[in-house]
Amino acid sequence: MTTRALSVRLAGVIAAALPLAACISFGAEPPASLATLTPTATLAAGTVRTASDGQTVIVSVPIVPQELSTPRVPVQTGATSVAYLKDAQWIDVPNRLFRELLAETIAATTGRAVLDPRQSSLAGGIRIGGRLNQFGLDSASRSVVVIYDATMAREGAKALQTRRFEARVPITAETPAAGLPALNQAANQGAGEVAGWVG
Repeated sequence: MTTRALSVRLAGVIAAALPLAACISFGAEPPASLATLTPTATLAAGTVRTASDGQTVIVSVPIVPQELSTPRVPVQTGATSVAYLKDAQWIDVPNRLFRELLAETIAATTGRAVLDPRQSSLAGGIRIGGRLNQFGLDSASRSVVVIYDATMAREGAKALQTRRFEARVPITAETPAAGLPALNQAANQGAGEVAGWVG
């Protein structure tokens, strides 16, 4: 086959493949920007904390129901139905974002040293865990809802404490512009209450 004939044949194969490539999709287009949680209480740069053994706080990533195991924002549309808010997506899954917010809030407001579970071998202390039950919009009440069932275990204590924290913030519309800032507000409210509980 001549070079000219090979070139013509290759050009024909590429031309045939172009319409097919236009039909291939690897998932929904991501939104123009991704959302995150911003703590209202933050630890100042350069802050030094010294904690004796048993005085640290170890914050674990909460477990979540299936609808929260995605970066999308759930909308409770009925007693047994869930949709997702159009054009809204977190930068990470909600339970990891909430864990970071909670750790920062506890560190900033309690004066305690806060550790990741991977650092737990450095010092024992108070362990905070739990389940993030709701973290999204509720159509019926036209509000955002954050419900966190927290557990607290103090080193050396024989009993485990549990407490439910719930925050609701009304919204004017089921849109990212209304829902995401309200979720950030509700998450900060809940994290502040957990920090007060830890003391």
